[in-house]
Amino acid sequence: TQAKTLFPYTTLFRSKNLSFIIAPTPTAQSLAGLLMISPLYNTTSPEEADVLVVLGGDGFMLRTLHTYQSFKKAVYGINCGTVGFLMNTQPHDPAHLLQRLENAIVTPLHPLKMTAHTADGLFTHHAINEVSLLRETHQAVKIRILINNVERLPLFVGDGLIIATPAGSTAYNLSAQGPILPLGCSLVALTPLSAFRPRRWRGALLPQSAKISLEVLEADRRYVSATADDQTISKVNKVDVCQDLGLYYRLLFDPGHNLEERILNEQFMNI
Repeated sequence: TQAKTLFPYTTLFRSKNLSFIIAPTPTAQSLAGLLMISPLYNTTSPEEADVLVVLGGDGFMLRTLHTYQSFKKAVYGINCGTVGFLMNTQPHDPAHLLQRLENAIVTPLHPLKMTAHTADGLFTHHAINEVSLLRETHQAVKIRILINNVERLPLFVGDGLIIATPAGSTAYNLSAQGPILPLGCSLVALTPLSAFRPRRWRGALLPQSAKISLEVLEADRRYVSATADDQTISKVNKVDVCQDLGLYYRLLFDPGHNLEERILNEQFMNI
């Protein structure tokens, strides 16, 4: 089912109603001044736009996707940051942008749904890149790992754990020596951070349908935070994670420069 929703990529843009979401940086502001004066397309509010054009970096793109997720708009990112993994390169002029949008291909991304249990109640957030559990004190975390209500690891001891989507597998997950996942592989990566017990455990690849439960042991003194992208909950005692197949974001990419191609290239980069 997942492969059918992701492939083949399809053209999407046919209208000229754009809404520019601009990062508060000199590069993004300068480019916005150039693009928004064009009579080739109408600039309007995010609610009324056909496409949201995001000027910024990857972090700003993630915040934008979360902020406007209820609008269910297609999103085209233009890199005005450092890495720009979720973005396209800057256009030469407004006409070039219009041509790109007309030729753009869409990549649907299903986020992770995180439910964090604390003494104060339940907190739910979505993550496009990853959910991470991290120690909040000098003490290592102790976590019991269950997959689909079956105990798979009675005790993990270390700095924390990451659950990454294919889109997020080249971010924090990769820096922690986690695997790069091809887009559309229907998997998520469970990656340890500085594992002490089991000392040689390198993590696991799990089907996207898996329901992951992470129970924090000794939570009253070994404080653990849970973060879904940029939303952090402190002092959790349990975290449930699953992929939300009922929610997806539509990212637009230039032909030959889509997210699948970038993930594939990342696996063959020189060290």
